[in-house]
Amino acid sequence: MQSRLRVQGHPIQPMLVTFPLGLFVSATVFDLSDVIGGPAFLGEVGYWTGVAALFAAAMTAVAGMVDLWDVPVDRTRRTAVAFNLVNAAMAGLFLVTCLVRAQSPQRGATVAILLTELVALVAGGVGVRLGARLMRQFDTGRAETASLDALAGSTVEVARPRP
Repeated sequence: MQSRLRVQGHPIQPMLVTFPLGLFVSATVFDLSDVIGGPAFLGEVGYWTGVAALFAAAMTAVAGMVDLWDVPVDRTRRTAVAFNLVNAAMAGLFLVTCLVRAQSPQRGATVAILLTELVALVAGGVGVRLGARLMRQFDTGRAETASLDALAGSTVEVARPRP
């Protein structure tokens, strides 16, 4: 089975997952720096990095839902649903921290916020493991480009996957 959204034969959603995950990790690092006594602006940078990660997570979730539409009801679908739920839980925890911080005038991090973000990153680690399993199960027939000449045509595909 193939993903419905592809670029050069490769599924888009696994590529998009790296953006929110990387931004969530970066936000946590900025918040850790703020909590352990770094400059105060690091807390605000962590907040805005978390907001950017939430937007990236929303786009990734949309791509994941499009792909989930055509997954047959079997072990692969269960893995895909678990993957999306775990990632939604991670994003939900970060959303809570961003909403709490939005009420603060300086949007700095606290120990409680940092601990919530660390729990969210543990959930993200579970999501990475599920995503790796999903990639092994989901897209076995992806197209490989043999040369740069193959890049001359259309690069973005939105197609009905083959059964």
